[in-house]
Amino acid sequence: MKDFAFLFPGQGSQVVGMGKDLYENSELGKKIFDMADDILGFSLSRICFEGPEEELQLTHNGQPALLTVSYILYKLLGKEPSIAAGHSLGEYSALTCAGTIAFEDAVLLVHKRGLYMQEAVPVGQGTMAAIMGAEIDKVKQVLSEVNGVNGVVNLANWNGAGQIVISGEKNAVAEAIEKIGCRKNKYLPVSAPFHSELMQPAAEKLAVELDNVPFKNPKFPIINNVQAKVMTKGSDARESLKKQVTGSVLWHNTVIKLLQEHKITKFAEIGSGRVLSGLAKRTAKEMAIAVELVNVRDSADLEALI
Repeated sequence: MKDFAFLFPGQGSQVVGMGKDLYENSELGKKIFDMADDILGFSLSRICFEGPEEELQLTHNGQPALLTVSYILYKLLGKEPSIAAGHSLGEYSALTCAGTIAFEDAVLLVHKRGLYMQEAVPVGQGTMAAIMGAEIDKVKQVLSEVNGVNGVVNLANWNGAGQIVISGEKNAVAEAIEKIGCRKNKYLPVSAPFHSELMQPAAEKLAVELDNVPFKNPKFPIINNVQAKVMTKGSDARESLKKQVTGSVLWHNTVIKLLQEHKITKFAEIGSGRVLSGLAKRTAKEMAIAVELVNVRDSADLEALI
């Protein structure tokens, strides 16, 4: 789809019932879900379709669930974008749809990614918090002062001008929030401090897995998370995924690059949820750029877009 950027969602977008209509109404959807179940050795399809929600929210289930649904939607759409990007886990979805990683490898990789990330920090020690209304320079300054004093705290996601996420040990995150003095903050319902230094044990385990998987050059360019740079080589994609576990997701930079450098004004969010299209809309509005946004979450959305 010429002039379109495809956006692939990350954790937090999963909902019970996701992908069910794709399984029931499409031979390809059923085939891919069955393949995922076989590869993983448990019924991912049941967890997606029936829940319970607590089981789907577990990071080692939510990650393969999101990737599988995004991949099915992309295959059913049957169109390539001009460029793509994915938020955290969504970077794996983008690379899988671009043919860089085989689906069979990707679905197992992200399951292991979830397990390794959960194992890296005991439950209850770490947390993540969304900071609303703070300037990024102020946040970075406070983090540089606070990090390492009473624990680890890092920039996890720069999602937009109005939303920054920090991650780390509970005491350090609380201290950072107090020093930033933002008008509004919210602790996120996550089970581990993702995209922080505390994920280093997970990064090391995942690096071994990534080195054992073939990476091809993507069929279309993809902007990565850790640098907000375009990747056209499989080797660069592998290294990006290694750095991403502990690195920051520079989503705001990514959307600005799509709007300014690549002159993209049409966005399709491929997968469960509509978080990324909302962030793109907000950034485009701040830049006074008119954009078209579509969400592709199920069979009805596919038919409408096609």
